[in-house]
Amino acid sequence: MPEEACANAVLLVSELVTNAVLHTLGERILCGVQLMTDARFRLEVHDGDLTGRGIPDRCPGPDDENGRGLLLVREIADAWGITRSTLTGGNAVWASLGRAL
Repeated sequence: MPEEACANAVLLVSELVTNAVLHTLGERILCGVQLMTDARFRLEVHDGDLTGRGIPDRCPGPDDENGRGLLLVREIADAWGITRSTLTGGNAVWASLGRAL
């Protein structure tokens, strides 16, 4: 895997896990990586938050020191989204990479 793609994958996982730790009411977080093709993969973070409230929609101001994680995910990932996790019953936030590999 090219160095830039590896760095992007690490950043995406870091942001998704940080959001799950900070915003979930559940006690369990699962992470997964799925190789979709030789040059494309999908990262997933599943939380155990059973409230169904999804992920927070934040609009950080220019002086805010946090709240930019999903903005980074939107910028770096080829695609991303959120679904209900079949593994935990909470949220499953995913991001795919591979366009530039």
